[in-house]
Amino acid sequence: MDLTIRADLDAIPAYAAGRTVPGSLKLASNEISLPPPPAVLAAIAEAAVSGNRYPDPGVTRLTARLAERHGIAAERIAVGCGSVLLCQQLTQIMCGDPGDEVVYAWRSFEAYPIVVRISNARTVPVPLDEEYRHDLKAMAAAITPRTRLVFLCSPNNPTGQAIRRDELCAFLDEVPPGVLVVLDEAYREFVTDPDVPDGLTLLEGRPNLVVTRTFSKAYRLAGLRVGYAVGAPPVIAALRKVYPAFSVNSLAQAAALAALDYVPELLATCAEVTQERVRVRDELLAMGFAVSETQANFVWLPLGELTTRFAEHCEREKVIVRPFTGDGVRVTVASADENEIFLAAARKFQSLSS
Repeated sequence: MDLTIRADLDAIPAYAAGRTVPGSLKLASNEISLPPPPAVLAAIAEAAVSGNRYPDPGVTRLTARLAERHGIAAERIAVGCGSVLLCQQLTQIMCGDPGDEVVYAWRSFEAYPIVVRISNARTVPVPLDEEYRHDLKAMAAAITPRTRLVFLCSPNNPTGQAIRRDELCAFLDEVPPGVLVVLDEAYREFVTDPDVPDGLTLLEGRPNLVVTRTFSKAYRLAGLRVGYAVGAPPVIAALRKVYPAFSVNSLAQAAALAALDYVPELLATCAEVTQERVRVRDELLAMGFAVSETQANFVWLPLGELTTRFAEHCEREKVIVRPFTGDGVRVTVASADENEIFLAAARKFQSLSS
């Protein structure tokens, strides 16, 4: 008998990661260019000595430490193998029938339609507004009796826009209580606008809200895959039931614990990035590029039909950016020297195009 593999898998897009090209500057994956602090590297090395042992399946020490840091009960926190896998697991606990729907903005994080389709649910993408922001009124209107979950990415990847407090609270109040809202705050540490709320402050009285965070960006641990979700105990308990066993490895747990000892140092780097973010955006605007407002560690150039041409030009200049064909280009804000290399490539593109 021939194997019968799910036919719908052929229609699920593969996740497209930012490319690494030897000899070129990679500004395609929103990574911090610095390595983890030395003490974090030492903790990773120490944990490697016990690599013959299974990791703590419940991630209990890290969960307790996060609970202490945020002043939230440990039963409200689930640690997973990056926030991407947590998004998939949240979809799995909410969606069980093929007709179940998941609403999200588009363009937004590329993983959303993938994890929805993997969970055999129906994707309901809602276009961003003209300023590349979540159109929350349209998203609310897209909710039907079949809607099980809504993804909100703030700041939004790849456009950088963040959702302000009043509009977010109004949206959350409008969502039916049987619909889970997942507020994806992977770039929270780069937010400087005081009108953009910390999602953790909105959880009280909202049992259908879950906030996800990651150690990949500000904490410089993208390669080790650690994320966490915070929500109501029943949601978190269900989330833990669909954990892949031992999915957060021992090195990742040790690294995240050690990184929490160096929060001031890590956040200082984030502050430097946000200062560079302003400079990079201002210079691009001065060159004549349209650049979205951003609260993340990247800028978004809505280049439309010029997207592929711009990305190919940058690659010839030894800079790898992240193109989204037909829409625009996302460029990581890195160190001042690295940003200068990109800005030089952007100036050359404009001069060649004029």
